[in-house]
Order: sequence, then structure tokens, then C-alpha cells
Amino acid sequence: MIDNLLNPAILFFALGFVATWVNSDMEIPQPISKFISFYLLMSIGLKGGIQIAANPVGMDILLVLGVAVGMSALVPLGVFYGLGKRFSVEDKAAIAATYGSVSAVTFVTAINHLNLLGIPYGGHMVAAMALMEAPAIITGLWLYQRHAPNVASEGGHSNWEAVTNASVLLILGALVIGYVADDAALERVKPFTESLFQGMLMFFLLDMGLLASKRIRVLREAGLGVVLTALFIPMGSAAVAIGASWLLALNLGDAFLLTILAASASYIAVPAALRVAIPKANAGLYVPMSLAITFPFNLLIGFPLYQFILQAIL
Repeated sequence: MIDNLLNPAILFFALGFVATWVNSDMEIPQPISKFISFYLLMSIGLKGGIQIAANPVGMDILLVLGVAVGMSALVPLGVFYGLGKRFSVEDKAAIAATYGSVSAVTFVTAINHLNLLGIPYGGHMVAAMALMEAPAIITGLWLYQRHAPNVASEGGHSNWEAVTNASVLLILGALVIGYVADDAALERVKPFTESLFQGMLMFFLLDMGLLASKRIRVLREAGLGVVLTALFIPMGSAAVAIGASWLLALNLGDAFLLTILAASASYIAVPAALRVAIPKANAGLYVPMSLAITFPFNLLIGFPLYQFILQAIL
């Protein structure tokens, strides 16, 4: 945990929090932030495609991808019905989709964590991340329409938008390009896709720290119950992923990434889809839950905790 806290990327995330607390005018312009996020997704996708090309896809990889997609589709069901009557149907559906889907930023940071420790992982885990975005959104919309039949959804094309979301399309496209591109050509772009990665990640997590610290103020009005919900849901999902990793006898790197994917929560793809599909859902609730509570928890405590558990059982 101490090593994780002293990771430069994590320290820049903390700097973002501090900057907001002291009312600094520190800010990363939105277009630059978007460019950096696209860079990170592209770099991860390319490296994943290269690794898949170097290793044939067998039944073991297909099983991992199946578990990932299955969790994304089924976790929202448990979240929705587990929340009881505390939240409205709209908010329950939004929270369910949020915690069934995944955070690309958490995944990218987890890969960086493994790289720093020298722990290998399979390139197919990048595909797992991309495939876990859409099923949770679709399940969340289905739950909303099932339990609020008198409320017409305005998101007629949301299911398709979940698949064509920019982050999903970019990482899938980069994965395919990394798989089919010429090795010599890929070698020439390595300085761009690999050498710059650490610096870009630090800039992005600084921006995430600035954003999360602003969002966390919203949760003060929501109460302790919402904060605990944002902690217990991902830990429950992580426990399921750890059990699946043990059953599938995954290596440490793949098991860690599957667990982190299960424990993460979306704060980009889901809000973009639900803003139109479920306009009555309170974005001031489910976005801060994922960004200001679950995301920092995973970075500071989840990474070392899940790694410790996986090392003990695998």
C-alpha cells in the first residue's frame, strides 16, 4: 500500500485534491484532458492487440472474456435489487449500470501498476475491458423500462450508442490495429505509445484529482449511506471476480485486472448514455459515487488489497 501511495501517478491524483482544497486556479483544459484520455486508450489498445497477435486465442481466453461480459450484464441486477427502496427506480437503474460497467482510467492505472511491479498479463484483458462497457448499460436500461413502464425512455438509440461510445470504439479499434499491423511499423511508433505513457498518465490523474475533489462535495448532502454503498458494491463485485479467477486458475496479472474491472465503476460512458436514456436519473448522485468514492478507493486501497488476496489464493 505504501509503494502504491508513493507511485508518482497516484501522488499527482492527490495533488489534484489538494489544489481544489486550497482553492487553487489549477486546471487542465477539457480538450487537452480528452486528448490525453484518447492517447491512453489508444496506447493500451495497441499493446493489447500486439500481445494477442503473439499468443493464440484458446478456450481459456474465451472463458475469461465470457466471465467478464457475464459479470457486466449480471452485476447490475444484483445492484438494482440490492438497493431496495432507498432510491428511485431511475437512480437505482443508473447506479446499477454505473457499477456493472467499468472505468477505463482505473484499468489503465492498474496496467501501469502491474508494469511497475513486473507482473505479466494477457493482451486479451484489454478486450475484456472494452467488452464490459455496453452490457451493463443495456441491462440498466432494461431494468428501468421493466420497473418504470409508465415512464417513456427517450433513448431510442442508447443500446447502439453504448457500443459506439468513443472510448469503447477507440480501444477496440486500437486493439484490432495492434493485432493486424506490421511488426516493423509498430516498432517505429513505440516511442510514442510507450515512452510517453507514464507522463500522460500523471497529467490525466492530476485532472481526475481536480474533478473528483469537486464532485466529493456533492456527497456531503447525500449522507453516509451513499458513501458506504459506493464502497460495498465494488468490494462485492471484486469478491465475485476473485472467486472466478480462482476457479479459472488465472495467473496473477489477469486475475488482478479482472478483479479491478469488476470493482471499478463508470463515470464517462454510463453518464453519456443515461443522460439521454434516463434523463430523470440524478447524475449528481451516481457520478460522484463512482468518481469521488469508488475511484480513489480502488487506487489507494483496492489495488494492494486485491493483489494481496490474489497472491494468497492463486
